Amino acid sequence: MERIYLDNAATTPLDAAVIEEMVNVMNSYYGNPSSIHAQGREVRTLIEKARKTVAGLLNATPAEIFFTSGGTEADNTAIRCGIAAFNIKHAITSKIEHHAVEHTLNMLLQQGVIDKLSFVNVDEKGNIDYNHLEELLKNNERSFVSLMHANNELGTLTDIERVGDICEQYNAIYHCDTVQTMGHYVHDVRKLKAHFIVCAAHKLHGPKGVGFLYVNHSIKISPMIFGGAQERNMRGGTENVYGIVGLAKALQIAYSEMEQHQNHIQELKTYLMDRLQNEVPDLFFNGETAPEKSLYTVLNVSFPAMDMADMLLFNLDINGISASGGSACSSGSNIGSHVLTGIAADPNRPSVRFSFSKYNTKEELDFVVEKVKQIVSQNVTA
Repeated sequence: MERIYLDNAATTPLDAAVIEEMVNVMNSYYGNPSSIHAQGREVRTLIEKARKTVAGLLNATPAEIFFTSGGTEADNTAIRCGIAAFNIKHAITSKIEHHAVEHTLNMLLQQGVIDKLSFVNVDEKGNIDYNHLEELLKNNERSFVSLMHANNELGTLTDIERVGDICEQYNAIYHCDTVQTMGHYVHDVRKLKAHFIVCAAHKLHGPKGVGFLYVNHSIKISPMIFGGAQERNMRGGTENVYGIVGLAKALQIAYSEMEQHQNHIQELKTYLMDRLQNEVPDLFFNGETAPEKSLYTVLNVSFPAMDMADMLLFNLDINGISASGGSACSSGSNIGSHVLTGIAADPNRPSVRFSFSKYNTKEELDFVVEKVKQIVSQNVTA
Protein backbone atom coordinates (compact mmCIF):
# COMPACT_ATOMS: atom_id res chain seq x y z
CA MET A 1 0.00 0.00 0.00
CA GLU A 2 1.38 3.38 -1.00
CA ARG A 3 0.92 5.67 1.97
CA ILE A 4 -0.35 9.24 1.89
CA TYR A 5 1.65 11.55 4.13
CA LEU A 6 -0.29 14.50 5.56
CA ASP A 7 1.72 15.17 8.73
CA ASN A 8 4.16 17.71 7.35
CA ALA A 9 3.73 20.03 10.33
CA ALA A 10 5.40 17.31 12.38
CA THR A 11 8.22 16.75 9.91
CA THR A 12 8.79 16.85 6.17
CA PRO A 13 10.52 14.44 3.80
CA LEU A 14 14.02 15.43 2.78
CA ASP A 15 14.37 17.20 -0.55
CA ALA A 16 16.52 15.19 -2.97
CA ALA A 17 18.80 18.17 -3.58
CA VAL A 18 19.36 18.50 0.18
CA ILE A 19 20.31 14.84 0.43
CA GLU A 20 22.74 15.23 -2.45
CA GLU A 21 24.37 18.25 -0.81
CA MET A 22 24.71 16.49 2.53
CA VAL A 23 26.07 13.26 1.04
CA ASN A 24 28.72 15.23 -0.82
CA VAL A 25 29.88 16.76 2.47
CA MET A 26 29.81 13.38 4.22
CA ASN A 27 31.92 11.82 1.48
CA SER A 28 34.46 14.59 1.03
CA TYR A 29 34.75 16.69 4.21
CA TYR A 30 35.62 15.06 7.51
CA GLY A 31 37.79 17.54 9.38
CA ASN A 32 36.82 19.06 12.70
CA PRO A 33 35.84 22.68 11.97
CA SER A 34 37.69 23.82 15.10
CA SER A 35 40.98 22.38 13.84
CA ILE A 36 43.49 24.77 12.29
CA HIS A 37 44.80 22.33 9.65
CA ALA A 38 43.60 22.24 6.04
CA GLN A 39 40.82 19.68 6.53
CA GLY A 40 39.47 21.66 9.48
CA ARG A 41 39.56 24.95 7.61
CA GLU A 42 37.68 23.41 4.68
CA VAL A 43 34.83 22.36 6.96
CA ARG A 44 34.83 25.71 8.77
CA THR A 45 34.38 27.35 5.38
CA LEU A 46 31.30 25.17 4.71
CA ILE A 47 29.70 26.25 7.98
CA GLU A 48 30.38 29.94 7.42
CA LYS A 49 29.10 29.70 3.84
CA ALA A 50 25.87 28.16 5.17
CA ARG A 51 25.61 30.88 7.81
CA LYS A 52 26.02 33.56 5.15
CA THR A 53 23.32 31.90 3.02
CA VAL A 54 20.84 31.80 5.90
CA ALA A 55 21.62 35.38 6.93
CA GLY A 56 21.21 36.63 3.38
CA LEU A 57 17.76 35.05 3.03
CA LEU A 58 16.59 36.67 6.28
CA ASN A 59 18.24 40.04 5.58
CA ALA A 60 20.31 39.45 8.71
CA THR A 61 24.04 39.59 9.27
CA PRO A 62 25.97 36.31 9.65
CA ALA A 63 26.86 37.34 13.22
CA GLU A 64 23.16 37.17 14.14
CA ILE A 65 22.76 33.49 13.16
CA PHE A 66 23.62 30.70 15.62
CA PHE A 67 23.21 27.05 14.62
CA THR A 68 21.47 24.77 17.12
CA SER A 69 20.17 21.21 17.36
CA GLY A 70 16.70 22.40 16.31
CA GLY A 71 13.76 24.57 17.26
CA THR A 72 13.45 23.37 20.85
CA GLU A 73 17.02 24.29 21.71
CA ALA A 74 16.68 27.61 19.91
CA ASP A 75 13.46 28.44 21.81
CA ASN A 76 15.03 27.42 25.13
CA THR A 77 18.13 29.51 24.48
CA ALA A 78 16.12 32.58 23.51
CA ILE A 79 13.82 32.34 26.52
CA ARG A 80 16.25 31.29 29.23
CA CYS A 81 19.17 33.44 28.12
CA GLY A 82 17.06 36.41 27.04
CA ILE A 83 15.34 36.58 30.41
CA ALA A 84 18.65 36.16 32.25
CA ALA A 85 20.47 38.79 30.20
CA PHE A 86 18.02 41.52 31.17
CA ASN A 87 17.03 40.17 34.60
CA ILE A 88 13.40 40.14 33.50
CA LYS A 89 10.84 39.06 36.11
CA HIS A 90 7.65 39.13 34.03
CA ALA A 91 6.95 37.02 30.94
CA ILE A 92 3.97 37.02 28.59
CA THR A 93 2.90 34.14 26.36
CA SER A 94 -0.34 32.36 25.37
CA LYS A 95 -1.88 29.06 26.40
CA ILE A 96 -1.59 27.69 22.87
CA GLU A 97 2.18 28.00 22.39
CA HIS A 98 4.37 25.00 21.60
CA HIS A 99 5.53 23.06 24.65
CA ALA A 100 9.11 24.17 23.98
CA VAL A 101 7.91 27.63 25.00
CA GLU A 102 5.16 26.82 27.49
CA HIS A 103 7.14 24.28 29.53
CA THR A 104 10.27 26.45 29.57
CA LEU A 105 8.43 29.49 30.92
CA ASN A 106 6.55 27.43 33.50
CA MET A 107 9.86 25.95 34.67
CA LEU A 108 11.38 29.43 35.05
CA LEU A 109 8.33 30.48 37.09
CA GLN A 110 8.60 27.41 39.35
CA GLN A 111 12.31 28.05 39.88
CA GLY A 112 11.71 31.67 40.80
CA VAL A 113 13.71 33.01 37.85
CA ILE A 114 10.62 35.01 36.88
CA ASP A 115 8.04 36.23 39.38
CA LYS A 116 5.03 36.36 37.11
CA LEU A 117 3.82 34.62 33.95
CA SER A 118 0.89 36.24 32.13
CA PHE A 119 -1.20 34.70 29.37
CA VAL A 120 -2.55 36.92 26.65
CA ASN A 121 -6.15 36.20 25.70
CA VAL A 122 -6.88 34.19 22.56
CA ASP A 123 -10.26 33.74 20.89
CA GLU A 124 -11.95 30.52 19.77
CA LYS A 125 -9.92 30.53 16.55
CA GLY A 126 -6.56 31.07 18.22
CA ASN A 127 -6.21 34.78 17.46
CA ILE A 128 -4.15 36.89 19.85
CA ASP A 129 -5.94 39.77 21.60
CA TYR A 130 -3.53 42.59 20.78
CA ASN A 131 -5.29 45.05 23.08
CA HIS A 132 -4.88 42.63 25.99
CA LEU A 133 -1.20 42.20 25.11
CA GLU A 134 -0.77 45.96 25.32
CA GLU A 135 -2.58 46.06 28.68
CA LEU A 136 -0.26 43.38 30.08
CA LEU A 137 2.79 45.29 28.90
CA LYS A 138 1.47 48.61 30.15
CA ASN A 139 0.60 47.36 33.63
CA ASN A 140 3.79 45.43 34.38
CA GLU A 141 7.51 46.03 34.56
CA ARG A 142 9.72 45.32 31.55
CA SER A 143 8.51 42.05 30.05
CA PHE A 144 9.67 39.14 27.94
CA VAL A 145 7.09 38.28 25.26
CA SER A 146 6.99 34.89 23.54
CA LEU A 147 4.29 34.52 20.87
CA MET A 148 4.53 32.22 17.85
CA HIS A 149 4.01 33.18 14.22
CA ALA A 150 1.68 30.32 13.29
CA ASN A 151 0.09 27.88 15.67
CA ASN A 152 1.41 24.40 14.91
CA GLU A 153 -1.97 22.70 15.48
CA LEU A 154 -4.47 25.27 14.22
CA GLY A 155 -2.48 27.13 11.59
CA THR A 156 -3.80 30.50 12.84
CA LEU A 157 -1.33 33.28 12.02
CA THR A 158 -0.32 36.07 14.39
CA ASP A 159 0.56 39.48 13.02
CA ILE A 160 4.11 39.39 14.31
CA GLU A 161 5.00 42.80 12.90
CA ARG A 162 2.17 44.26 14.97
CA VAL A 163 3.38 42.36 18.05
CA GLY A 164 6.88 43.68 17.38
CA ASP A 165 5.62 47.26 17.22
CA ILE A 166 3.73 46.85 20.51
CA CYS A 167 6.75 45.29 22.21
CA GLU A 168 9.00 48.09 20.98
CA GLN A 169 6.60 50.67 22.39
CA TYR A 170 6.92 49.14 25.88
CA ASN A 171 10.60 48.22 25.66
CA ALA A 172 9.82 44.48 25.85
CA ILE A 173 12.08 41.68 24.65
CA TYR A 174 10.27 39.76 21.90
CA HIS A 175 10.85 36.11 21.03
CA CYS A 176 8.86 34.63 18.15
CA ASP A 177 8.66 30.88 17.51
CA THR A 178 8.81 30.77 13.71
CA VAL A 179 9.40 27.01 13.40
CA GLN A 180 6.19 26.37 11.42
CA THR A 181 6.59 29.34 9.08
CA MET A 182 10.31 29.43 8.35
CA GLY A 183 10.75 28.71 4.65
CA HIS A 184 7.03 29.15 4.01
CA TYR A 185 6.98 32.94 4.29
CA VAL A 186 9.62 35.62 3.79
CA HIS A 187 11.13 36.71 7.11
CA ASP A 188 12.89 40.06 6.81
CA VAL A 189 14.43 40.64 10.22
CA ARG A 190 15.20 44.26 9.45
CA LYS A 191 11.44 44.90 9.20
CA LEU A 192 10.42 42.46 11.95
CA LYS A 193 11.04 43.94 15.39
CA ALA A 194 11.75 40.60 17.06
CA HIS A 195 14.85 40.02 19.14
CA PHE A 196 14.74 36.26 18.52
CA ILE A 197 13.32 34.00 15.81
CA VAL A 198 14.00 30.30 15.32
CA CYS A 199 14.16 27.51 12.75
CA ALA A 200 14.05 23.71 12.67
CA ALA A 201 15.31 22.42 9.32
CA HIS A 202 13.12 19.32 9.26
CA LYS A 203 9.98 21.47 8.91
CA LEU A 204 11.11 22.65 5.46
CA HIS A 205 12.45 19.49 3.81
CA GLY A 206 15.80 19.69 5.58
CA PRO A 207 17.42 17.25 8.04
CA LYS A 208 16.35 16.58 11.61
CA GLY A 209 18.60 17.57 14.50
CA VAL A 210 19.59 21.01 13.25
CA GLY A 211 18.16 24.51 13.37
CA PHE A 212 19.19 28.05 14.11
CA LEU A 213 18.52 30.93 16.45
CA TYR A 214 18.52 34.49 15.16
CA VAL A 215 19.58 37.01 17.80
CA ASN A 216 19.13 40.66 16.87
CA HIS A 217 22.44 42.54 16.92
CA SER A 218 20.99 45.11 19.35
CA ILE A 219 21.13 42.65 22.27
CA LYS A 220 23.69 40.29 23.72
CA ILE A 221 23.02 37.07 25.62
CA SER A 222 25.20 34.46 27.31
CA PRO A 223 25.26 30.86 26.07
CA MET A 224 22.98 28.13 27.38
CA ILE A 225 25.32 25.27 26.40
CA PHE A 226 28.92 25.66 27.56
CA GLY A 227 31.97 23.86 26.22
CA GLY A 228 34.23 24.90 23.39
CA ALA A 229 34.35 28.16 21.50
CA GLN A 230 32.02 27.06 18.72
CA GLU A 231 29.40 29.45 17.33
CA ARG A 232 31.52 32.39 18.41
CA ASN A 233 31.50 31.18 22.03
CA MET A 234 27.71 31.01 22.02
CA ARG A 235 27.05 27.27 21.73
CA GLY A 236 29.64 24.71 22.81
CA GLY A 237 29.95 21.40 20.97
CA THR A 238 31.30 20.28 17.61
CA GLU A 239 28.96 21.53 14.91
CA ASN A 240 26.57 19.26 13.00
CA VAL A 241 28.24 20.11 9.72
CA TYR A 242 26.14 17.88 7.45
CA GLY A 243 22.97 19.18 9.08
CA ILE A 244 24.01 22.83 8.82
CA VAL A 245 24.82 22.46 5.13
CA GLY A 246 21.48 20.66 4.61
CA LEU A 247 19.60 23.39 6.48
CA ALA A 248 21.07 26.15 4.33
CA LYS A 249 20.30 24.23 1.14
CA ALA A 250 16.71 23.52 2.24
CA LEU A 251 16.09 27.16 3.13
CA GLN A 252 17.62 28.29 -0.14
CA ILE A 253 15.29 25.98 -2.08
CA ALA A 254 12.29 27.07 0.00
CA TYR A 255 12.90 30.74 -0.77
CA SER A 256 13.55 30.17 -4.48
CA GLU A 257 10.34 28.12 -4.93
CA MET A 258 8.19 29.82 -2.29
CA GLU A 259 5.50 31.41 -4.46
CA GLN A 260 5.06 28.24 -6.52
CA HIS A 261 4.70 26.07 -3.42
CA GLN A 262 2.38 28.54 -1.68
CA ASN A 263 0.01 28.49 -4.63
CA HIS A 264 0.10 24.70 -4.98
CA ILE A 265 -0.37 23.92 -1.29
CA GLN A 266 -3.06 26.57 -0.74
CA GLU A 267 -4.97 25.06 -3.65
CA LEU A 268 -4.74 21.64 -2.01
CA LYS A 269 -5.93 23.00 1.34
CA THR A 270 -8.89 24.80 -0.24
CA TYR A 271 -9.77 21.69 -2.25
CA LEU A 272 -9.80 19.45 0.84
CA MET A 273 -11.85 22.00 2.80
CA ASP A 274 -14.47 22.22 0.07
CA ARG A 275 -14.80 18.47 -0.34
CA LEU A 276 -15.00 17.77 3.39
CA GLN A 277 -17.58 20.50 3.97
CA ASN A 278 -19.73 19.22 1.13
CA GLU A 279 -19.48 15.52 1.89
CA VAL A 280 -19.06 15.03 5.65
CA PRO A 281 -21.95 16.21 7.90
CA ASP A 282 -21.53 18.17 11.15
CA LEU A 283 -17.93 19.08 10.47
CA PHE A 284 -16.08 22.34 10.98
CA PHE A 285 -12.53 23.66 11.06
CA ASN A 286 -10.54 24.66 14.12
CA GLY A 287 -8.60 27.90 13.83
CA GLU A 288 -8.61 30.44 11.04
CA THR A 289 -8.90 29.18 7.46
CA ALA A 290 -8.84 32.36 5.36
CA PRO A 291 -5.54 32.45 3.42
CA GLU A 292 -4.48 35.79 4.88
CA LYS A 293 -5.07 34.56 8.45
CA SER A 294 -3.98 30.93 8.27
CA LEU A 295 -0.80 29.01 7.58
CA TYR A 296 -1.45 27.41 4.20
CA THR A 297 0.19 24.10 5.14
CA VAL A 298 -2.18 23.29 8.05
CA LEU A 299 -5.87 22.34 8.22
CA ASN A 300 -7.38 21.26 11.55
CA VAL A 301 -10.71 19.48 11.16
CA SER A 302 -13.23 18.94 13.97
CA PHE A 303 -15.29 15.82 13.32
CA PRO A 304 -18.67 14.96 14.86
CA ALA A 305 -18.74 13.08 18.15
CA MET A 306 -18.35 9.39 17.41
CA ASP A 307 -17.95 6.04 19.03
CA MET A 308 -14.29 5.25 19.78
CA ALA A 309 -13.20 8.74 18.75
CA ASP A 310 -9.66 7.97 19.83
CA MET A 311 -9.53 5.38 17.07
CA LEU A 312 -10.03 7.91 14.28
CA LEU A 313 -6.32 8.46 13.68
CA PHE A 314 -5.72 4.72 13.96
CA ASN A 315 -8.36 4.05 11.31
CA LEU A 316 -6.77 6.61 9.02
CA ASP A 317 -3.38 5.01 9.64
CA ILE A 318 -4.50 1.47 8.75
CA ASN A 319 -5.97 2.92 5.56
CA GLY A 320 -2.56 4.32 4.62
CA ILE A 321 -3.12 7.94 5.68
CA SER A 322 -0.63 9.61 8.04
CA ALA A 323 -2.03 12.58 9.98
CA SER A 324 -2.10 13.78 13.58
CA GLY A 325 -4.62 15.23 16.00
CA GLY A 326 -6.50 14.65 19.20
CA SER A 327 -9.15 16.29 21.32
CA ALA A 328 -9.40 18.93 24.01
CA CYS A 329 -8.64 17.90 27.61
CA SER A 330 -11.75 17.00 29.56
CA SER A 331 -11.52 18.24 33.18
CA GLY A 332 -8.06 16.78 33.53
CA SER A 333 -9.38 13.27 33.00
CA ASN A 334 -7.38 12.77 29.86
CA ILE A 335 -4.24 14.19 28.31
CA GLY A 336 -5.51 15.89 25.21
CA SER A 337 -4.34 18.83 23.14
CA HIS A 338 -3.51 21.87 25.25
CA VAL A 339 -4.06 23.98 22.13
CA LEU A 340 -7.63 22.74 21.61
CA THR A 341 -8.26 23.16 25.33
CA GLY A 342 -6.85 26.69 25.08
CA ILE A 343 -9.50 27.66 22.50
CA ALA A 344 -12.27 25.88 24.47
CA ALA A 345 -12.85 23.19 21.86
CA ASP A 346 -15.47 20.50 22.52
CA PRO A 347 -13.63 17.57 24.17
CA ASN A 348 -16.17 15.13 22.73
CA ARG A 349 -15.27 15.93 19.16
CA PRO A 350 -12.11 14.37 17.71
CA SER A 351 -9.90 16.62 15.61
CA VAL A 352 -7.42 15.77 12.89
CA ARG A 353 -4.61 18.00 11.67
CA PHE A 354 -3.92 17.48 7.99
CA SER A 355 -0.70 19.25 7.02
CA PHE A 356 0.53 19.49 3.45
CA SER A 357 3.76 19.81 1.49
CA LYS A 358 4.85 20.43 -2.07
CA TYR A 359 4.78 16.67 -2.68
CA ASN A 360 1.04 16.17 -2.04
CA THR A 361 -1.55 15.90 -4.83
CA LYS A 362 -5.31 16.29 -5.31
CA GLU A 363 -5.55 12.59 -6.14
CA GLU A 364 -4.25 11.82 -2.65
CA LEU A 365 -6.85 14.11 -1.13
CA ASP A 366 -9.64 12.41 -3.08
CA PHE A 367 -8.63 9.12 -1.49
CA VAL A 368 -8.50 10.76 1.94
CA VAL A 369 -12.01 12.18 1.62
CA GLU A 370 -13.47 8.79 0.63
CA LYS A 371 -11.82 7.08 3.59
CA VAL A 372 -12.87 9.82 6.01
CA LYS A 373 -16.48 9.56 4.85
CA GLN A 374 -16.40 5.82 5.35
CA ILE A 375 -14.85 6.00 8.84
CA VAL A 376 -17.18 8.75 10.07
CA SER A 377 -20.34 7.05 8.73
CA GLN A 378 -19.38 3.82 10.51
CA ASN A 379 -18.54 5.42 13.86
CA VAL A 380 -20.63 8.58 14.28
CA THR A 381 -22.65 8.70 17.49
CA ALA A 382 -26.36 8.47 16.81
